[in-house]
Amino acid sequence: MKKFSVMALILALVFVIAACGKNNDNGSSGDDGGGTSKGTIGIAMPTKSSERWVKDGDNMVKEFQKLGYKSDLQYGEDVIENQVSQIENMITKGVKLLVVAAIDGESLTDVLQKAADAKIPVIAYDRLIKKTEHVSYYATFDNFKVGVLQASYIEDKLGLKDGKGPFNVELFAGSPDDNNAYFFFDGAMSVLKPYIDSGKLVVKSGQTKFDQVATLRWDGGVAQSRMDNLLSANYADANVDAVLSPYDGITIGILSSLKGVGYGSADKPLPVTSGQDAELASVKSILAGEQTSTIFKDTRELAKVAVKMADAVLTGGKPEINDEKTYNNGVKIVPSYLLVPISVDKENYKQVLVDSGYYTEDQLK
Repeated sequence: MKKFSVMALILALVFVIAACGKNNDNGSSGDDGGGTSKGTIGIAMPTKSSERWVKDGDNMVKEFQKLGYKSDLQYGEDVIENQVSQIENMITKGVKLLVVAAIDGESLTDVLQKAADAKIPVIAYDRLIKKTEHVSYYATFDNFKVGVLQASYIEDKLGLKDGKGPFNVELFAGSPDDNNAYFFFDGAMSVLKPYIDSGKLVVKSGQTKFDQVATLRWDGGVAQSRMDNLLSANYADANVDAVLSPYDGITIGILSSLKGVGYGSADKPLPVTSGQDAELASVKSILAGEQTSTIFKDTRELAKVAVKMADAVLTGGKPEINDEKTYNNGVKIVPSYLLVPISVDKENYKQVLVDSGYYTEDQLK
């Protein structure tokens, strides 16, 4: 009986150890559903405070899982040091490849040198990583076109092509540490600047340069404070007719400021406003007649592109790219794949967002 008890205890311990080993994979990993994994991919995202980055991360984990990879998904919460530390940990743990959406595009030079030393390739995801040669590829959208679409919507709604005007407009741009912000702004100004120069659009604040209108970390609260200041200093006896905003979170801050001083009434309508990312709160705002438009960037498709790039790199294939001249990171031109953004408003939201399965009608109620 004593021998039997000892054997039973040994067998029980073996099962416990095996179970613990099975459950000791990366806490934020996507498993491959059984069988042999091709290895772990490190995914470094900027923040969970923006709905779109959560979707980006989740979508990539699912796509990597389909191909037999595990994922180590981490969010830096817009703290540069967090992201650097997370990437260092991924390198130490021996990930096969890194997919990085940088918090600050110029802050990763040293840590990506460590990745290169460990022979870990890097794909920049939606935000260009600058000042390093150690970026293999870049998956993003046509960011200049995003700005063109935002400004063209304002142009159309105000009737500028038909010679209407003058109208008052204020300009907002994205975060100066995000390379995309410059492309968005330059694309928008390629449409708006001729109207500003001709007087059909009037920027009463006089703030038309990127460094005057940038919004650090894409922060809606920062945008709201700036809009408060613009209104009190320049619009005591005039209305704002349009606001160029590069991102939905910024637009929400701008609208809060406007509504706080009486915009949204019959005699003081809300201005034409742009946005980006088709975040749920902003789509609801569009349907409620507040925000006017947004730019839809289907992150499901972007995730697929990035994952295909990664798999090609790791299996000796050639990643699909469609741009080899636009994205110079200061050290090299990074081969890129650009997806097409879509302008969305009250008229086409169902076709673009609901019929594609991105949102359900119930989510938008």
